[in-house]
Amino acid sequence: MGLQGKNVPRLRQISNIERATSTKARESWQIFTIMAEFIESTERLAELRPAVSIFGSARIKPGDHYYELTVDVARRLSDEGFAVISGGGPGIMEAANKGAYEGKSPSVGLNIELPREQQGNKWQNISLSFRHFFARKVAFVKYADAYVVMPGGFGTLDELMEVLTLIQTGKSRRIPVILVGTVFWRGLIDWFKSRLADSRLIEPDDLDLFQLIDEPAHIVDAIFAFYEARDIILSEADTSGTFL
Repeated sequence: MGLQGKNVPRLRQISNIERATSTKARESWQIFTIMAEFIESTERLAELRPAVSIFGSARIKPGDHYYELTVDVARRLSDEGFAVISGGGPGIMEAANKGAYEGKSPSVGLNIELPREQQGNKWQNISLSFRHFFARKVAFVKYADAYVVMPGGFGTLDELMEVLTLIQTGKSRRIPVILVGTVFWRGLIDWFKSRLADSRLIEPDDLDLFQLIDEPAHIVDAIFAFYEARDIILSEADTSGTFL
């Protein structure tokens, strides 16, 4: 049947001039705000190399095992010369910024504007504010040379799956993806194997796109080992990304 006999609305066909003008203005303004976020993140982060993005839950409190573990990991990365990028909010994000802030390299917060949350934490040398989740996620991925993923909820899983998808499909370069917390992640990894890999919904070697590591020192070693094994220097060419 195709499109014949179907009503497929188009913006240009709005008969009410006032409504058409208002709709176009609103949509155009949103496009400009998205462009502004891409431009600002590029200006602030393009020369920030090397860097590691740390993901994790906003609900984990100071004193929690994973909070303190994240502070330790971020401090080690910062002292080894890696800028640390987090979501800029509380919980694991705060822990990542705090550890990096206390280290030798910049602490970066990619803050998101939400109705009931979030308050930016105070441990940020570089602070950016986003209205659009996807523009923020691009910044997380584009400027990172490794990802460290702590326990988290839907947001953390969303970020992890996006990263794995971009690498799997070749839309982003291959870089280390490290899951921290064997107890937390083991069930998901077993499900990947038994449901996805065994059903050929992913290739078995897609499971090699990430590592499961608990010890902070081993996390830093794994990142260095990844690049040493490939004889890669973190230059502009190596870190440009391909998905934008």
